[in-house]
Amino acid sequence: MPAPSLLSAVAFLPLLTGIIEIIYENRLFQQQASSFYLNRIMAQTFKEIKNRLDVSLHDNSKPWTSLLATAEEKSGVNRVYLALGVAVFIGLWLVFGYFAELICNTVGFLYPAYVSIKAIESKGKDDDTKWLTYWVVFSIFSIVEYFADFIVRWFPLYWLVKCIFMVWLMIPGDFNGSVTLYKRIIKPYFLKHERDIDGTINKVKDSANKIFEKKD
Repeated sequence: MPAPSLLSAVAFLPLLTGIIEIIYENRLFQQQASSFYLNRIMAQTFKEIKNRLDVSLHDNSKPWTSLLATAEEKSGVNRVYLALGVAVFIGLWLVFGYFAELICNTVGFLYPAYVSIKAIESKGKDDDTKWLTYWVVFSIFSIVEYFADFIVRWFPLYWLVKCIFMVWLMIPGDFNGSVTLYKRIIKPYFLKHERDIDGTINKVKDSANKIFEKKD
Protein backbone atom coordinates (compact mmCIF):
# COMPACT_ATOMS: atom_id res chain seq x y z
CA MET A 1 0.00 0.00 0.00
CA PRO A 2 1.49 3.39 -0.90
CA ALA A 3 2.28 5.68 2.02
CA PRO A 4 -0.09 8.62 2.55
CA SER A 5 1.23 12.07 1.84
CA LEU A 6 2.04 14.25 4.84
CA LEU A 7 -0.44 16.91 3.69
CA SER A 8 -3.36 14.50 3.47
CA ALA A 9 -2.43 12.96 6.81
CA VAL A 10 -2.38 16.34 8.55
CA ALA A 11 -5.72 17.22 6.93
CA PHE A 12 -7.13 13.99 8.36
CA LEU A 13 -6.05 14.87 11.92
CA PRO A 14 -8.98 17.22 12.81
CA LEU A 15 -11.46 14.57 11.68
CA LEU A 16 -9.65 12.00 13.79
CA THR A 17 -9.77 14.17 16.92
CA GLY A 18 -13.46 14.83 16.29
CA ILE A 19 -14.22 11.11 16.15
CA ILE A 20 -12.31 10.55 19.40
CA GLU A 21 -14.24 13.38 21.09
CA ILE A 22 -17.58 11.91 19.97
CA ILE A 23 -16.63 8.48 21.37
CA TYR A 24 -15.60 10.04 24.68
CA GLU A 25 -18.74 12.13 25.07
CA ASN A 26 -21.28 9.60 23.76
CA ARG A 27 -23.61 9.02 26.74
CA LEU A 28 -25.40 6.13 25.03
CA PHE A 29 -22.09 4.31 24.73
CA GLN A 30 -21.39 4.99 28.41
CA GLN A 31 -24.82 3.70 29.49
CA GLN A 32 -24.43 0.51 27.47
CA ALA A 33 -20.96 -0.04 28.85
CA SER A 34 -22.14 0.42 32.45
CA SER A 35 -24.63 -2.48 32.09
CA PHE A 36 -21.81 -5.02 31.97
CA TYR A 37 -19.41 -5.63 34.87
CA LEU A 38 -16.33 -6.06 32.70
CA ASN A 39 -17.16 -3.00 30.67
CA ARG A 40 -17.63 -1.01 33.88
CA ILE A 41 -14.12 -1.96 34.97
CA MET A 42 -12.76 -1.05 31.56
CA ALA A 43 -14.65 2.25 31.59
CA GLN A 44 -13.32 3.07 35.06
CA THR A 45 -9.75 2.26 34.01
CA PHE A 46 -10.20 4.26 30.83
CA LYS A 47 -11.49 7.23 32.85
CA GLU A 48 -8.55 7.02 35.25
CA ILE A 49 -6.08 7.00 32.36
CA LYS A 50 -7.91 9.96 30.79
CA ASN A 51 -7.71 11.91 34.07
CA ARG A 52 -4.00 11.21 34.44
CA LEU A 53 -3.43 12.22 30.85
CA ASP A 54 -5.37 15.43 31.42
CA VAL A 55 -3.21 16.28 34.46
CA SER A 56 -0.03 15.56 32.51
CA LEU A 57 -1.15 17.70 29.57
CA HIS A 58 -1.76 20.65 31.94
CA ASP A 59 1.60 20.27 33.70
CA ASN A 60 3.57 23.43 32.93
CA SER A 61 6.87 21.63 33.54
CA LYS A 62 6.29 19.47 30.45
CA PRO A 63 7.65 20.70 27.09
CA TRP A 64 4.42 19.98 25.19
CA THR A 65 2.03 21.93 27.47
CA SER A 66 2.41 25.35 25.85
CA LEU A 67 2.11 23.87 22.36
CA LEU A 68 -1.08 21.99 23.25
CA ALA A 69 -2.50 25.08 24.97
CA THR A 70 -2.03 27.09 21.78
CA ALA A 71 -3.55 24.32 19.64
CA GLU A 72 -6.49 23.98 22.04
CA GLU A 73 -7.17 27.73 21.98
CA LYS A 74 -7.06 28.01 18.19
CA SER A 75 -8.97 24.81 17.38
CA GLY A 76 -11.48 24.81 20.23
CA VAL A 77 -10.80 21.09 20.76
CA ASN A 78 -9.90 19.74 24.21
CA ARG A 79 -6.17 19.09 24.43
CA VAL A 80 -6.78 15.52 25.59
CA TYR A 81 -8.53 14.76 22.31
CA LEU A 82 -5.80 16.56 20.38
CA ALA A 83 -3.13 14.48 22.09
CA LEU A 84 -5.03 11.25 21.46
CA GLY A 85 -5.58 12.27 17.85
CA VAL A 86 -1.85 12.85 17.39
CA ALA A 87 -1.12 9.50 19.05
CA VAL A 88 -3.52 7.66 16.71
CA PHE A 89 -2.10 9.56 13.73
CA ILE A 90 1.45 8.50 14.66
CA GLY A 91 0.23 4.93 15.15
CA LEU A 92 -1.29 4.82 11.66
CA TRP A 93 1.83 6.40 10.19
CA LEU A 94 4.02 3.75 11.86
CA VAL A 95 1.96 1.07 10.11
CA PHE A 96 1.43 2.63 6.66
CA GLY A 97 3.86 5.54 6.34
CA TYR A 98 7.51 6.07 5.52
CA PHE A 99 10.37 6.43 8.06
CA ALA A 100 8.56 4.30 10.66
CA GLU A 101 11.86 3.16 12.19
CA LEU A 102 13.16 6.74 12.46
CA ILE A 103 9.94 8.02 14.07
CA CYS A 104 9.82 5.13 16.53
CA ASN A 105 13.46 5.55 17.59
CA THR A 106 12.99 9.32 17.90
CA VAL A 107 10.05 8.78 20.27
CA GLY A 108 12.14 6.38 22.33
CA PHE A 109 15.19 8.66 22.48
CA LEU A 110 14.38 12.36 22.15
CA TYR A 111 12.10 13.01 25.15
CA PRO A 112 13.96 10.61 27.52
CA ALA A 113 17.25 12.31 26.59
CA TYR A 114 15.72 15.73 27.31
CA VAL A 115 14.33 14.80 30.73
CA SER A 116 17.50 12.87 31.60
CA ILE A 117 19.55 16.05 31.15
CA LYS A 118 17.05 17.92 33.35
CA ALA A 119 17.30 15.13 35.94
CA ILE A 120 21.10 15.43 36.01
CA GLU A 121 20.82 19.17 36.64
CA SER A 122 18.15 18.82 39.34
CA LYS A 123 18.95 18.35 43.05
CA GLY A 124 16.62 15.41 43.62
CA LYS A 125 17.68 11.79 43.18
CA ASP A 126 14.36 10.12 42.34
CA ASP A 127 14.25 11.34 38.75
CA ASP A 128 17.91 10.30 38.27
CA THR A 129 17.06 6.75 39.34
CA LYS A 130 13.96 6.62 37.14
CA TRP A 131 15.70 7.67 33.93
CA LEU A 132 18.86 5.68 34.62
CA THR A 133 16.56 2.66 34.91
CA TYR A 134 14.95 3.62 31.59
CA TRP A 135 18.32 3.71 29.81
CA VAL A 136 19.32 0.33 31.26
CA VAL A 137 16.14 -1.24 29.85
CA PHE A 138 16.50 0.72 26.60
CA SER A 139 20.09 -0.56 26.13
CA ILE A 140 19.14 -4.18 26.74
CA PHE A 141 16.22 -3.89 24.34
CA SER A 142 18.51 -2.34 21.71
CA ILE A 143 20.77 -5.40 21.88
CA VAL A 144 17.80 -7.75 21.53
CA GLU A 145 16.60 -5.63 18.61
CA TYR A 146 19.59 -6.77 16.58
CA PHE A 147 17.12 -9.28 15.14
CA ALA A 148 14.60 -6.54 14.25
CA ASP A 149 15.09 -6.89 10.49
CA PHE A 150 14.02 -10.51 10.65
CA ILE A 151 11.03 -9.67 12.88
CA VAL A 152 9.79 -6.82 10.67
CA ARG A 153 9.53 -9.11 7.64
CA TRP A 154 7.04 -11.32 9.47
CA PHE A 155 5.38 -8.71 11.69
CA PRO A 156 4.45 -5.46 9.86
CA LEU A 157 3.15 -3.86 13.08
CA TYR A 158 6.56 -4.16 14.74
CA TRP A 159 7.38 -0.42 14.80
CA LEU A 160 3.95 0.45 16.18
CA VAL A 161 4.28 -2.16 18.93
CA LYS A 162 7.81 -0.98 19.72
CA CYS A 163 6.64 2.64 19.93
CA ILE A 164 3.86 1.68 22.37
CA PHE A 165 6.42 -0.31 24.36
CA MET A 166 8.77 2.70 24.52
CA VAL A 167 5.96 4.97 25.71
CA TRP A 168 5.11 2.38 28.39
CA LEU A 169 8.75 2.45 29.54
CA MET A 170 8.65 6.21 30.12
CA ILE A 171 5.13 6.92 31.46
CA PRO A 172 5.01 8.27 35.04
CA GLY A 173 3.43 6.65 38.08
CA ASP A 174 2.81 3.05 39.03
CA PHE A 175 2.44 1.98 35.40
CA ASN A 176 6.05 2.87 34.49
CA GLY A 177 7.34 0.00 32.36
CA SER A 178 11.08 0.51 32.86
CA VAL A 179 10.79 0.28 36.65
CA THR A 180 8.50 -2.75 36.37
CA LEU A 181 10.85 -4.64 34.03
CA TYR A 182 13.89 -3.69 36.09
CA LYS A 183 12.42 -4.88 39.39
CA ARG A 184 10.85 -8.07 38.04
CA ILE A 185 13.42 -9.26 35.48
CA ILE A 186 16.69 -7.32 35.26
CA LYS A 187 17.45 -6.81 38.96
CA PRO A 188 16.81 -10.46 40.04
CA TYR A 189 18.92 -11.74 37.14
CA PHE A 190 21.72 -9.27 37.91
CA LEU A 191 21.83 -10.11 41.63
CA LYS A 192 21.89 -13.82 40.84
CA HIS A 193 24.80 -13.54 38.38
CA GLU A 194 26.57 -10.45 39.74
CA ARG A 195 29.60 -12.39 41.00
CA ASP A 196 30.06 -14.22 37.69
CA ILE A 197 29.70 -10.97 35.73
CA ASP A 198 32.28 -9.22 37.94
CA GLY A 199 34.64 -12.16 37.52
CA THR A 200 34.34 -12.04 33.74
CA ILE A 201 34.91 -8.27 33.69
CA ASN A 202 38.01 -8.62 35.89
CA LYS A 203 39.43 -11.32 33.61
CA VAL A 204 38.93 -9.08 30.58
CA LYS A 205 40.62 -6.20 32.41
CA ASP A 206 43.60 -8.40 33.38
CA SER A 207 43.96 -9.66 29.81
CA ALA A 208 43.81 -6.11 28.43
CA ASN A 209 46.41 -4.90 30.96
CA LYS A 210 48.78 -7.73 30.02
CA ILE A 211 48.45 -6.87 26.33
CA PHE A 212 49.23 -3.19 26.95
CA GLU A 213 52.14 -4.08 29.26
CA LYS A 214 53.71 -6.23 26.54
CA LYS A 215 53.42 -3.38 24.04
CA ASP A 216 55.20 -1.03 26.46
